[in-house]
Amino acid sequence: MARITDFREAGFSSLLEELQWRGLVSQSTDRERLAQALDGEPITYYCGFDPTAASLHIGNLVQLINMRHLQLAGHHPIALVGGATGLIGDPRQSGERTLNPKDVVAGWAERLKRQIGGILDTEGSNPVRFVSNYDWTAQMSVIDFLRDVGKNFRLGTMLAKDTVARRLKSEEGISFTEFSYQVLQGNDFLHLFDEYHCTLELGGSDQWGNLTSGLDLIHKVRGVDVNVFTSPIITDAQGKKFGKSEGNAVWLDPTMLSPYKFYQFWINRPDAEMESLLKAFTFLPKSEIEHLIEESRTNPGAREAQKALAWEVTSFVHGEKATQAAIDASAALFGRGGDLAAIDEETLESVLEGFKVADENGGHVFPQSEAGARVIDAAQAAGLFKSGSEARRAIKSGGVYLNNVRVESDEAVLDDKDFLAGRFALIRRGKKALGVVERH
Repeated sequence: MARITDFREAGFSSLLEELQWRGLVSQSTDRERLAQALDGEPITYYCGFDPTAASLHIGNLVQLINMRHLQLAGHHPIALVGGATGLIGDPRQSGERTLNPKDVVAGWAERLKRQIGGILDTEGSNPVRFVSNYDWTAQMSVIDFLRDVGKNFRLGTMLAKDTVARRLKSEEGISFTEFSYQVLQGNDFLHLFDEYHCTLELGGSDQWGNLTSGLDLIHKVRGVDVNVFTSPIITDAQGKKFGKSEGNAVWLDPTMLSPYKFYQFWINRPDAEMESLLKAFTFLPKSEIEHLIEESRTNPGAREAQKALAWEVTSFVHGEKATQAAIDASAALFGRGGDLAAIDEETLESVLEGFKVADENGGHVFPQSEAGARVIDAAQAAGLFKSGSEARRAIKSGGVYLNNVRVESDEAVLDDKDFLAGRFALIRRGKKALGVVERH
């Protein structure tokens, strides 16, 4: 399936029409004014990403996809990595954020830039421009900040922002540090307007209050109407958003969540989510998405929509090579093709993470075995059988496999070469029951 890079090719008459159809626009300023801006001469727009963790997650991915749509349409992107605001953090729905050391935040900022640069064009005729609000914020004294910026904000308006109002009513309240975040973000938009004539800001719908602070500030001090629009918040089946503050983040950094696990997250989404996820997270044309949705309804067992979704999103974030490796690894594990020996150690460990067992300290570890140990004993350690006699019966009936090769004898032992990447031996009972032991 080929990604479409032009809204006309995708089957739409305007960029805003496509974004709305895909469910990528939640709130916005005047829709007519926004449509005119997007359909006119190229504009400069920005989205901010605070380095409050070492990686972005799929909640941020929605913003990046919006940025990519606009970049492909010829508009000029600015990615603001918040070296200043990342030291503070925007107000959470509940609880005060932990403030991170400056050197840690600076390191995270560099990692985020690399992640963003893997999704947006960094070269060519319309590359993304990277900026850090630390560059202009750190130069301001407290007095200058209060006189030049703070005086333009009204306390009543600030207190009325949804997140602020919610925190004020909570037991923990809100600190002045987090309360001031909207002022800093508003000043960012003003700076980018003055420096680059940036006239559009993007963000998540939970950021609406912060985003409009910049819009209001520019209108007040420059007399110009700029634009803002937000994307919807992605939630799980329980309605809980996927985000680092909620403890269920789906990370974009492959060192924090492997491409295999990332792929599995998408391929395991339920049928009921297919329409919204295909629209929002892929660049497939309207006709192809509608076909996949219909396939999902009429032939759900084939899971064609999930396969397309997982391939498109994973290859968009991690590249086609890593995505194919994830698919091959999954197939090889369950004997559906592919070469187990070709799976690298990192991918293999990531794939097998779910086969750890509880130890005596309450932790989770791989069951241990060693060369010379009987396959029967290894299979029991892996939790596939409750007893040796049960394992023997399964072997005699031809239902036990070591690294996808049928075990012919109940006296078979593990050999050095049976440990993939020198560490893991896979034992399968039947077609679906899989276990693993790690070399001791």
